[in-house]
Amino acid sequence: MNIGLFTDTYYPQINGVATSVLMLKENLESRGHKVYVFTTTDPKADNEEKNVFRVPSIPFVSARRVGMFYNPRLAKIIKKLGLNLIHTHTEFSLGIFGRSMARELKIPFIHTYHTIYEDYSHYLGKLKIFDQIAKIGAKKISIKFCDSADKVIVPTEKVRDLLLSYDVKQSISIIPTGIELNKFSKYNYNPDTIKKLRISLGIREKDRVLLYIGRIAKEKNIKEMLIAMKDYLRDKKDVKFVLIGDGPEKGNLEDMAQEFEISEQTIFAGERPWHDIGMYYQIGDVFVSSSQSETQGLTYIEALASGLPVVAKVDKCLKGVIEDNINGYLFDEKEQFIESLDSIINNNFRKEKLSLGAIKSIKRFSAEDFACAVEKLYKNMILDQKGYEKISV
Repeated sequence: MNIGLFTDTYYPQINGVATSVLMLKENLESRGHKVYVFTTTDPKADNEEKNVFRVPSIPFVSARRVGMFYNPRLAKIIKKLGLNLIHTHTEFSLGIFGRSMARELKIPFIHTYHTIYEDYSHYLGKLKIFDQIAKIGAKKISIKFCDSADKVIVPTEKVRDLLLSYDVKQSISIIPTGIELNKFSKYNYNPDTIKKLRISLGIREKDRVLLYIGRIAKEKNIKEMLIAMKDYLRDKKDVKFVLIGDGPEKGNLEDMAQEFEISEQTIFAGERPWHDIGMYYQIGDVFVSSSQSETQGLTYIEALASGLPVVAKVDKCLKGVIEDNINGYLFDEKEQFIESLDSIINNNFRKEKLSLGAIKSIKRFSAEDFACAVEKLYKNMILDQKGYEKISV
């Protein structure tokens, strides 16, 4: 098949959508398909990218970029590629462009709904009334775009139920995004290399590390964890809270750590290259998150694949992913969070048990299984358009 993926965010940008599209492209290509990505320009992008077309863009909210809604020059190129279907990964600029091209070419148009925009409305206005208007607008955009597709993909039940609550009418398939499991395996990393990496970050050999990897942004709810750390870290000088990532909330959280007198134990390490990120998971003892804005939470899956127990705030997207006393713990309140951390870092036997459980629990999230499921859906969409019998999934 010749497949067109349209997305506003793509490698080298670091976020769940960019990772999902990159994994899909690479693994569909390994299955013999030609995959073309249409995305926004990025100053860090490699000029030697294969089958990646970028449209002029400008920075938008939360480190995202927005491009042209229709590019006549690129449209001419697309018409010559012989695309069998178009798969969009955004409801905005490139998504609108992809939908327009699918209609012009009269080919199936599939859409993955990745982002719960209601959780990002704070970027659009400081006043509460504007926040509510933004939430209503986000809901309407989501409904209109999803219903305009021939098929909608979501990564979890949480997102499917949200779209159903919006009264989206289009057929919805749940296909969890996969990851390159091998990239995160602790057995692929030299212990001496990890030791040097820890030292470079100011982590001593005896220190235990509570690790967060992801955007440092308001919707990630890191503030809740930092408030819990205020008391937790004070009498535990050999425990460090390490945050890998960058974002608009970083300065505020650094100030808060200073105010709480835990700045020496709270390490804001900044953004790191995506191709090295598997190595950074190896510095941790426990992966922590209190985000409620995830549609799937790829960082949780990456952490589990790295053998890290996960302590995360209860969220519907974690159903079947984090299992208490198997690969980590879920918490609702501060006390549960602290108890969970203590039960892991103060008990090496339990930590090892959860680590083994983490690795065993994550095999179903392989990038290969993800691409295979999407491929079957693509083939069925094409067969359906031609009036042929569908493949059994």
